[in-house]
Amino acid sequence: MNKKTILILGDILAIAILTLIGFATHGTTDMSYLPRMAAAFFPVLFAWFVLAPWFGLFDEQVNENHKLLWRVALVSLFAAPLATTLRAAWLGSTALPLFTFILGSSNALGMTVWRWLYTFIAKRFPK
Repeated sequence: MNKKTILILGDILAIAILTLIGFATHGTTDMSYLPRMAAAFFPVLFAWFVLAPWFGLFDEQVNENHKLLWRVALVSLFAAPLATTLRAAWLGSTALPLFTFILGSSNALGMTVWRWLYTFIAKRFPK
């Protein structure tokens, strides 16, 4: 499996975990909330994969340099308004600024941790 594939699968898994954690903080993780989880997960996933390539987040030189991890947080912060707007359209509601801020900041932290782990492992086990 090449490094780009690992990054893509890791990003999907990280966003899924972050979505689950978000719902768990509200005590809403049973199966009845699966449609609402999907309404949060898929817009974030879409926004992430639209913006991440623009910031070079799938380029090997960027991903192996821990000094460029700020890009991950920045993309997460930019992806949040797009994701919450898409989510609001999907649910027929409004995009709340506080939710956008919390989604962006928590995803920025979570995705930066995941990408830091990737960078750490990639440096320890070069292929």
